[in-house]
Amino acid sequence: MTQRLRHLACSSAWFSAALAAVRDLGLSSWCIGAGAVRNLVWDALHGYETPSQLADVDVAYFDASDLAPETEADLQRRLHGAMPGIAWEVTNQASVHRWFEAYFGHAVEPLASLRDGVGSWPEYATAVGLCLHRDDTIEVIAPHGLDDLFDCVVRRNPARVSMATYRLRVAQKNYPARWPRVTVVHG
Repeated sequence: MTQRLRHLACSSAWFSAALAAVRDLGLSSWCIGAGAVRNLVWDALHGYETPSQLADVDVAYFDASDLAPETEADLQRRLHGAMPGIAWEVTNQASVHRWFEAYFGHAVEPLASLRDGVGSWPEYATAVGLCLHRDDTIEVIAPHGLDDLFDCVVRRNPARVSMATYRLRVAQKNYPARWPRVTVVHG
């Protein structure tokens, strides 16, 4: 599955260009993940020629030495300059604990790495990130594996998401309407 995911990323003109744009920022620990990877895979599994609409492209990075929100905003501006047609969302996983409670209603511990951040994302199918290295190899970050992603299963990741938040997300996103092969695990 890892090789197939790499192949899908390389075969997608927009996704490979997005990976190159983020790589050009010079971050030491980063990935494009969440919905961008999910859509890439589920669109391919459903035989869709045109990529599904994305609200944004999530870029996660980890830099505990610079937790300033201005840094995230600057990186986002730079990406928008490189690829203005994409709604970029850039988040330093090292700073999530500083704003998470105000936004989601409960506190979280600081994360220790990018992998920890990806591993805490809401569903296992979206807890996946891809990073393009200088030698053009693609690193797959999938702390919970790739089974749910390639099996089109939406399952709550209890690491950080409450059941109430999960149910709300599933209702709002209505995954099966876009991808009929999707199975949503409600429990």
